[in-house]
Amino acid sequence: HVLLGPCLNMQRSPLFGRHFECFSEDPHLTARAGVAYIRGVQRHVAACAKHFVCNDQENGRHTMNSSIDEQALREVYLVPFEAAVVDAGVESIMCGYNRLNGKFCTENDWLLSKVLRGEWGFKGWVVSDWWGNQSTGPSIAAGLNVEMPGIEPRHYGGYLLDATKRGEVSRELLKERCRPVLDTVLRRAVLIGADGAGVAAGEGAE
Repeated sequence: HVLLGPCLNMQRSPLFGRHFECFSEDPHLTARAGVAYIRGVQRHVAACAKHFVCNDQENGRHTMNSSIDEQALREVYLVPFEAAVVDAGVESIMCGYNRLNGKFCTENDWLLSKVLRGEWGFKGWVVSDWWGNQSTGPSIAAGLNVEMPGIEPRHYGGYLLDATKRGEVSRELLKERCRPVLDTVLRRAVLIGADGAGVAAGEGAE
């Protein structure tokens, strides 16, 4: 149901390992290319814009701290992601491995709750990069919906269930994080009719 792209990071160094996936070093060009990409993809499956945000170098990519002031963030690094949400309606966002101004992106409530959901009105779901989640309670509270890979959970899965049973994570918050994921699954599901024809769930439905 989901294509893991586009990559909306800035091409700051040719040594960046995901450089080949990025569109450009320019935030406006990256934004417009990303919007067109997402609109095309989401005619068929959900798109997942990545890696949110400032995961733009290879050295220490999994643990680095990107120290960037808010003006530079809003004028350069956040621009393509804002366009992906506001202009293209991207259904999912993948967090970067890195820290942003001291907090891992997966735990960064300013990034995931205030900016992404509060200011931009994002209604979709946020997923970690592979083994990129660093915690249970702080991540789900900040806005991380899904930990990947699901087959080998490090902080969600049974750990999240146990935290809920202990009262450390409320059932209401758990439901809030599950709803957008289920929404994508249900809207992107294929209904097989009696004649064997596939019809996208939601086509012609309320």
